[in-house]
Amino acid sequence: MKIKFCGAAKTVTGSCYYIEACGRKFLVDCGMFQGKCENLNKEDFPFNPNELDFMILTHSHIDHSGRIPLLIKKGFKGGIYCTSATSELVDIMLRDSAHIQEKEAEWENKKRLRKGLEPIEALYTIDDAIKVKEFLFSVPYDKPQKIDENISFTLKDAGHLLGSAIVVLEINEKDKIKKVTFTGDLGNFNIPIIKDYEYIEETDYLITESTYGNRIHEIEKQTEDLYSIIVDTTKMGGNVIIPSFAVGRTQEILYILNHYIDIEKRKNLKTVEIYIDSPLAIQATEIFEKHKECYDDEALDLLNNDIDLINFENIRIIKSTEESMALNEKKGIVIISSSGMCEAGRIKHHLKHNIWRENSSIVFVGYQAEGTLGRKILDGEKEIKIYGEKMVVKAKIYNMQGLSGHADMNGILNWIMNIKKGVKNTIFITHGDVDAQENLKTELESITKAEIIIPNMFDEYII
Repeated sequence: MKIKFCGAAKTVTGSCYYIEACGRKFLVDCGMFQGKCENLNKEDFPFNPNELDFMILTHSHIDHSGRIPLLIKKGFKGGIYCTSATSELVDIMLRDSAHIQEKEAEWENKKRLRKGLEPIEALYTIDDAIKVKEFLFSVPYDKPQKIDENISFTLKDAGHLLGSAIVVLEINEKDKIKKVTFTGDLGNFNIPIIKDYEYIEETDYLITESTYGNRIHEIEKQTEDLYSIIVDTTKMGGNVIIPSFAVGRTQEILYILNHYIDIEKRKNLKTVEIYIDSPLAIQATEIFEKHKECYDDEALDLLNNDIDLINFENIRIIKSTEESMALNEKKGIVIISSSGMCEAGRIKHHLKHNIWRENSSIVFVGYQAEGTLGRKILDGEKEIKIYGEKMVVKAKIYNMQGLSGHADMNGILNWIMNIKKGVKNTIFITHGDVDAQENLKTELESITKAEIIIPNMFDEYII
């Protein structure tokens, strides 16, 4: 069996693993590169899409799914296996991504036309994204799925996002069964609405994420901090801008504001107007409300008592572009908008109108990949460019990594330590910046005898 690391190697985005086993060629994930690696999206795949038999998708986030339309455009004809919730979410997310690809190509071509240069094509179009639905096959958690007599897989709940999955592959080569496990993205403990991650019994090889492999989250403290930031900022007439991933993080932030803060403090929030400015988030929320099989006991108990999980009276949903633009005239409000890394979408307009205001606050609640606008702001750059215009950064900047959907270092280690029979051979560390990967490797060396490897991009291993 051969595995090739075609993404998320010594970087966070672009998750993609190419596997050859028992005469089959297939992928686990086919994500988009973001930030400093985004030019890799335009490069040819390091395999022939036409030769692939199938693909397994861990979850719908764009850094795991974002190049699927391109894969199909280049000749992929196999099935894509994922959970039911992922199947629905990835459909709307890829259409949204395609809209962004088309708009960015349109803007770039206007500039190229003025320079007398040839136009470029969008990475893929909305029509390309719509085709993906034809390739999706829904698979339940915890039920082995047989590809053929030699290859099967089981999906376990990763607790990261509605429908997110850990992939446990079973490969029978020469009458010897090998188990190869991909964590996908492991979830933070006590993420609102959805269940915590599931454990596995054993594996020969493990491919683990390491996004927060060198950090510890403080969920309870940061929930209180978020409340204080909102109240203090809006009282001063400033706006709170929360760049948030439309799928997952937005719904969870609403749940936190609705249920995690004590009743007396929640009363203070009732005077604050909270705007959800993301058409994708609205669609995603409808899908969240359908898939109660993914809910944890707390969320189900609330539903059984006819308590709404995320909607409360002072939330305003923004649908049209005109409504979104009108928010720029308001003061003392909260705007939750995508994209989470500030690379595209309506969030860039809200940053443009608020980041230079001393009384406003920018609150990051998810990981910011290196090279993205969100990472530049978080790293303390005093001047940034938005739509080509220089902006001075005077707003207060907050990093609420404890509200992230990713497990922290202890969460990753806990999951690995709870593999009952351990990892027999090798742990590959992916999906993280180098410092996070190196730190996780050091921690793992103290708790396991498995070989630990941090692969480079496009490295191949025979296992």
